[in-house]
Parts: sequence; C-alpha cells; structure tokens
Amino acid sequence: MYVFQLFANSCTASYFCGNHTFSLALSFTGSLQQRIIGGQEVEPYSIKYQASIQYNNYHYCGGTLIHRQWVVTAAHCWRPYLIKVVLSEHNLSSKEGVEQVFNVSRVLVNYMYSYRTFDSDIMLLKLEKPAELNANIQPAVLPTSLAPLQGGTVCTVSGWGVTQVYSYYLSPVLRAVDVQIIPQCQYYYYYRITDNMVCAGSPLGGKDSCQGDSGGPLICNGYFEGIVSWGISCANKYFPGVYTKVRNYVSWINWIIDNDSIS
Repeated sequence: MYVFQLFANSCTASYFCGNHTFSLALSFTGSLQQRIIGGQEVEPYSIKYQASIQYNNYHYCGGTLIHRQWVVTAAHCWRPYLIKVVLSEHNLSSKEGVEQVFNVSRVLVNYMYSYRTFDSDIMLLKLEKPAELNANIQPAVLPTSLAPLQGGTVCTVSGWGVTQVYSYYLSPVLRAVDVQIIPQCQYYYYYRITDNMVCAGSPLGGKDSCQGDSGGPLICNGYFEGIVSWGISCANKYFPGVYTKVRNYVSWINWIIDNDSIS
C-alpha cells in the first residue's frame, strides 16, 4: 500500500524501486506476537488463493490466483524482470516443502493504469506453467454481481505486510484482518477516488493492510472484490485503505485469459 504523505520518487533500494515509502526489509525477524495491523496469523494454507510475488527471491507484493496459470496483482507491483510467484506459502523465512514456485512468462498491466493516480491499478501475471491445484491451492472466485458493495460489508484482506505503522519489517507469516467496506470514500480522499476504487477499513481505525500487502486480495462474501492499492498511512480511521475494484475488470480478465495464445 502507498502512503501519500511520505512519497519518494526515487528507488529506495536497488531491488525495490518505485514510489514505495520504505526499503524492503531483507530479514523477517519481527516478533511473532505482532499482527498484521488489527489482524492475526491465519491457519497455514487456509487462504488457498494467496500468492507471494517475489523479486530476486524476496517477497514484496501479494497476489491472487484466479486460474491455474494466472495471478492478479496491483499494477504498481510491476518489475521488469526476476519476478517469481509462490503459491502455498505461509512462512516466508523457511522452506516448508509444499510451496509451488513459478517464473512469470507474461505480464499484462491494464492499459488504463495511471501511476500518478493509481486508477486501474491491476496487473495479470501468467505463470510459466499451470499450478497444481490441491488442498492448499485453489483459485479465488471472481465477482459476478454488478450490485454495489454495501457499506459495512465485512471483507477479509491478507498478506505478509508490516504489522505496525512505520515498521520496516514484513511479517514472516501470512496474516489476515477483517475490514468493512467504507462508503462515500470521497469524504476521506476528496477527488482522488475514482469509480474503479473501493475503500475498506474500520470506522475506529486500527485495522488495515499496509506496506508489503500491496497487490493482495480483498475477499467479500466469498468473492475477490479488491486489490490492495494505496492509502494515507495505515489503519488510520480518517484514511481507509483504497483497493482496486476488481468487478470493473472481470471482462478484461476473462478476455485476456480466453484469448491467450502464448504457451
């Protein structure tokens, strides 16, 4: 997730370039008592669609498996090379023997993506070979309804992001937190919110995704409704997290997959 008031327009580390506000920690030494902000560690492999997007073998973004050979993440997670996707991951700091690791054969950033406003912040990654679906790995379900998400709807966001505001250390284990759809998000962000975005958080603050969770899934009523995109600070009641509204891109996703001819 981006933090607007701390923007830097240069690379913070040789392996982690872009407008992120901190250098990606190379160790996972945070206390196991810490939590994703307001959430907790999940049962290992219970979030079967969760992907870890890794650059040079280090996690930097989340993703969502939607098809045996396709993962959805945020466009701002784009890197020019050395991207790998890991499925059936739980503890980033150890090899658990059930992970499936994939090179990426194709990267498709949505043609409407704006790196200035984060509108259409969505990207498709094609795995070099299909994933083996099993008890730990299953695709998320794309939304089918066009009815607006109702304010107060409880959703779940997951990832390996930092567990404390202003922390530099990623969580070593996958964590999740329940958040609510926040209506009238323009009230919080004025004219920065487009129809391709949806906000989620807690009216009281304290529950949110944060740095390192970018690109990860927001699941509402069993459907993949959002992609962690940006926000001001983390877990701030006055600034809920902003997510790419996946339902606006289902046709684009299906068209790409149905018309893909690259093996």
